[in-house]
Amino acid sequence: MINSLKTFAALGLVVMLGGGPAFGEQAGAGAGSMRTSLTKAHIYLVAGDYRRALEVCQREIDDAPSVEAYIHLTYVFHAIDAYLDHLSREERWNTVEQLYLNLAYKDPQDLLDPPGGLARMAKEMIQTSVQQQSDVSAAMATRLNKSEADRLWQQQTQWRKANPQTWWTGIPDAWR
Repeated sequence: MINSLKTFAALGLVVMLGGGPAFGEQAGAGAGSMRTSLTKAHIYLVAGDYRRALEVCQREIDDAPSVEAYIHLTYVFHAIDAYLDHLSREERWNTVEQLYLNLAYKDPQDLLDPPGGLARMAKEMIQTSVQQQSDVSAAMATRLNKSEADRLWQQQTQWRKANPQTWWTGIPDAWR
């Protein structure tokens, strides 16, 4: 029973991540606010606050859908996936559990009904979800403008090669 509740809660994670606006975000944002959103996403990645990085990118898509917004969302999904791989290779399961809690906790009421889970199980559930969602958002970006999506992915590929052990903690310099 507990395992099925955990699985149900984890599957609900993707739905939950699509939630409301990030702190301080305003509706009707223009090009300048996209930079503000991406700056926030970068800060959240550096801090390891992947839930808020996802929320900022998703809010940007809600406010001003664009190739860039979908690519940035996909990048955050890829960053979560790479970070989980890094943690599991180093057998840092306590940190995997902390990431799971970062993604699962959103509101104060979560303190009353905390999501539980074993770290290794959480890793598998999170990775499966982010891999699926990154495929979806990457496809959406490509449908909007394939050449722009290709250009942005080329920039992130160069970033990953230049920072193979830490690329998921930030965004490419060209995106700042």
